[in-house]
Amino acid sequence: MWLAFVAFVAAMLALDLFVLHRHPHEVSFREATVVSSIWIGLGLGFGVVVLVFGGPTPGGEYFAGYLIEKALSVDNVFVFALIFGYFSVPAKYQHRVLFWGVIGALAMRGVFIALGAELLERYDFVVYFFGVLLIATGIRMATHHTEEIHPERNPILRLLRRRVAMTDRYHGHRFWLRASELEEGERPTGRRPLFGVWVATPLLAVLVMVETTDLIFAVDSIPAIFAITTDTFIVFTSNAFALLGLRALYFMLAGAIERFIYLKYGLSLILVFVGAKFIYSDLFGKVPITVSLPVIAVVVGGSIAASLWATRDRG
Repeated sequence: MWLAFVAFVAAMLALDLFVLHRHPHEVSFREATVVSSIWIGLGLGFGVVVLVFGGPTPGGEYFAGYLIEKALSVDNVFVFALIFGYFSVPAKYQHRVLFWGVIGALAMRGVFIALGAELLERYDFVVYFFGVLLIATGIRMATHHTEEIHPERNPILRLLRRRVAMTDRYHGHRFWLRASELEEGERPTGRRPLFGVWVATPLLAVLVMVETTDLIFAVDSIPAIFAITTDTFIVFTSNAFALLGLRALYFMLAGAIERFIYLKYGLSLILVFVGAKFIYSDLFGKVPITVSLPVIAVVVGGSIAASLWATRDRG
């Protein structure tokens, strides 16, 4: 199952990079909607397969995990929009950044899932740590009212800028270029080019911001899904389908993200719920998925519906 799923993901990514987006272009709302619908259909269809061959419990766990990841993805969309706006990334190059960002995110999620499963297997107290972390994150999400990004505080980006020469101009969708390819009068930072040859472009700085942002989001999302199931295959596949549809979701929602005014309160409630469920399950017994899935679906759907209704005049 693992080999088949990884092969499927690799094939879809290759199709995206070498066929659908071989040439950089601005992704239209229509294109993003079609692609997002396809990914949602594939994600739900895979859940049906799990339901049929695995039974109602694994199927319900997959759908619960997928709903949580998909809802948290909307929060990612808002942060990505802030990052692209801060760096003034041309629209036709944004997909390239998100593509490689998703590949990095999939790799990081795989490591986090393997590490989380091992910790839960070895140490009982990790259940309580994850539970408290989710509850605290949910409370912080509900009470934190401003979203800001501060690239100058990002330690990885600061290290990159200290060690690698970087130009301040975009050169198409490239992350690196040879120093000999710099335009006349273009002066990168005073550092030596990497290996005496390569100079980074601002697009690499944007990619670093996207990857580190997803690393922070993974700290919330991975424990949230482990509160639903400890089956690593279900945890990874639900994460993967949500991440693979993230690029299209961004281009579909970036212009209307301000309409989801109540979503963060719904997400905070879900995080508190699954955190409490984590702790309760260890103390008193597992909460059935027939309870968890309806709660998650109602909270996510209700917060989105309430947001769209309250902001209907902005549509």
